[in-house]
Amino acid sequence: MICIKDLHQSFGKKSVLSSINLEIAEHEICALVGRNGAGKSTLIHSLLGLLPIKRGSILINGVEVAGRKENWKRDIAYLPEKFMLYPALTGLENMLFFAEAVDGKANMGRIEQALTSVSLWDDKHVQAKNYSKGMLQRLGLAITLYQNSSILILDEPTSGIDPIGRKEILDVLKSLHNKTILLSSHHLDEIRSLCTHVAFLDRGKIEKYTVAEFMKTQHLGGSNHE
Repeated sequence: MICIKDLHQSFGKKSVLSSINLEIAEHEICALVGRNGAGKSTLIHSLLGLLPIKRGSILINGVEVAGRKENWKRDIAYLPEKFMLYPALTGLENMLFFAEAVDGKANMGRIEQALTSVSLWDDKHVQAKNYSKGMLQRLGLAITLYQNSSILILDEPTSGIDPIGRKEILDVLKSLHNKTILLSSHHLDEIRSLCTHVAFLDRGKIEKYTVAEFMKTQHLGGSNHE
């Protein structure tokens, strides 16, 4: 699904990513973990084709991100840490706007399915400015799910959300059995409860572990995944 080979990224003379090799298989849920400044955003932006690749390659479902073919973009959907929504529009109107941007014509069946999956269908006529932060993040997730992509890239999907809001987001993500997910996170509890693997980025290099291996290697205690 995602295959990164010998990826190098730098800004000027500063090396940010050095010889990154990472494979994420179909239906894996992999946490991208690293200290602030480790290069997580650089890696995500490289995956999305937002940064030109200095050296190496990234393949999404076998298609080169830096190549001429751009059909890989339909296979991947991205939820940034701060999704820019329109506060004066209702939840449904926000969905319609972004759905039309994706498809040209919104599919109401898919919109209802996406909003229902994040428990916002009953609040669809409420203006986004009246949503809680957790509701806004769930609306952003619904817009991401509407794209019906096989791969989801989520950047700190529960950042700044209260415990109840975090649980609501995690419950939605746990229900996505047919997706491959890479999520940036620093919450060990959600990594334990949600993820199958961890990609640990440190000093420009990356190591992939099962969750249990990561917890043991980093001396962080047990895990729910063996």
